[in-house]
Amino acid sequence: MSLPSNFANQSQARTPLLDALRTSAHQPNAPFYAPGHKRGQGIPPALADLLGMSVFLADLPELPELDNLFAPEGVIREAQELAAAAFGAEQTWFLVNGSTTGVMAAILATCGTGDKIIMPRNIHQSAIAGLILSGALPVFINPEYDPFTDLIHSITPAAVSVALEQHPDSKAVMMVSPTYHGVCGNVEAIAKLAHQHNIPLLVDEAHGPHFAFHPDLPPSALSVGADIAVQSTHKVLGAMTQASMLHLVGQRVDAQRLSKALQLLQSTSPSYLLLASLDAARQQVALQGQQLITQTLQLADDAISKISQIPRLSILEPMKTPGFFALDRTRLTVRVSQLGLSGFEVDAILHEKLGVTAELPTLQHLTFIISLGNTKADIEGLVQAFRTIVQDNNSPQSTNSLGNVFEQWKAEFMFIHPSTFTLYPSLSPREAFFSAIDTLPIEQTLDRISAELVCPYPPGIPALMPGEVINPAAIEYLQQTLSLGGKLSGCSDPSLKSLRVIRQ
Repeated sequence: MSLPSNFANQSQARTPLLDALRTSAHQPNAPFYAPGHKRGQGIPPALADLLGMSVFLADLPELPELDNLFAPEGVIREAQELAAAAFGAEQTWFLVNGSTTGVMAAILATCGTGDKIIMPRNIHQSAIAGLILSGALPVFINPEYDPFTDLIHSITPAAVSVALEQHPDSKAVMMVSPTYHGVCGNVEAIAKLAHQHNIPLLVDEAHGPHFAFHPDLPPSALSVGADIAVQSTHKVLGAMTQASMLHLVGQRVDAQRLSKALQLLQSTSPSYLLLASLDAARQQVALQGQQLITQTLQLADDAISKISQIPRLSILEPMKTPGFFALDRTRLTVRVSQLGLSGFEVDAILHEKLGVTAELPTLQHLTFIISLGNTKADIEGLVQAFRTIVQDNNSPQSTNSLGNVFEQWKAEFMFIHPSTFTLYPSLSPREAFFSAIDTLPIEQTLDRISAELVCPYPPGIPALMPGEVINPAAIEYLQQTLSLGGKLSGCSDPSLKSLRVIRQ
């Protein structure tokens, strides 16, 4: 039976961890413990001038009254239980190393050496780290690519179904929802498929911690069947950078194994500033979430309406395709390619000259996070900045070459024919990581096995992963991305003149 709303609100109004930290910060004490600045007395003056002294009073270690993150029995346990109730979980863990830690822990908790895990090609690099640590074998599914918008969406239930049929011994399915651009996959359908095989669905929901708190947002992953959801509370809610949460529902994942995995991965000196910010952010969104997100949606709608009326700009809108189940309206993606400028160029103008900074530039788009911290003035500044750029670039130009590159990539590199085709590395990521390595000129690396994770932006999908055979289409695609102003992440030589490969 559900609790009366007023009782639930009274419960969610509590901030046990924040309150304990506040009390400890103002408690007279002779500190013969870490950190070395001793409640700010030893802080460099330049840092104190920037931040003030009060924050350092609360930069405390695991004092008895502040509980222990890895064996919580007091205020941390209370705070995590309140978070679980607020976000719709049965158990919640606070993360001080970001969602990266949560994604790795989810893999470690469900897969061991040689176990298969089904995951999308556009997985975050933290998942590759999880494969290296666990020794698991990835069964990659290509996400859906929309050549019209030049954006990558989600994996589809059909693709997951085929992967499960071909690999019935898989131990888990992992997906990304929402994507960086706010596109959500059909989590409910994919969860049902995973559960039919009695394995868990792990969702990298880093960009969707706000979904549970407003009916006009996509449903949260937990509410439609996910077993684990990893959320970056700091990305769109009120927590400090690096502060995230991992949520668990059901019995398909061993909670004790998950706790042990987090203990392996997280710092043994967790920041109580980050932990307390999670407690405070939970209280805020639990009590005021619908009101605050309603205001955020109004700001987003205002931005969408006004920017849509500016010539040669277009907004990513909801659509119904197999890989595009829903869209988070607070994630604003603006296509700028018709200005004759790349997204990187527009981003530089906005940031350096017009006082507006995007979250993510790509070749054809800019993506902006609109959250509870934004104001009407922010939106007005964004709209005016775009009007200024359009006025200063008043000669319509075409950037068809960009589309041609990604059409070629779709046809030749991703091998999406059919879209359910799965890819496997020649070596497991773990084997590749621990192998002897040579660095070779790029022209000598074809048909060798990559020792690096090379991720081009755009579209943000790894083109090469540790253990994969290097093919000509991948190298050509990466070189074209660089020539058009894109960037490469993860490789030792971002200019791609050389590449690290497994020694033969």
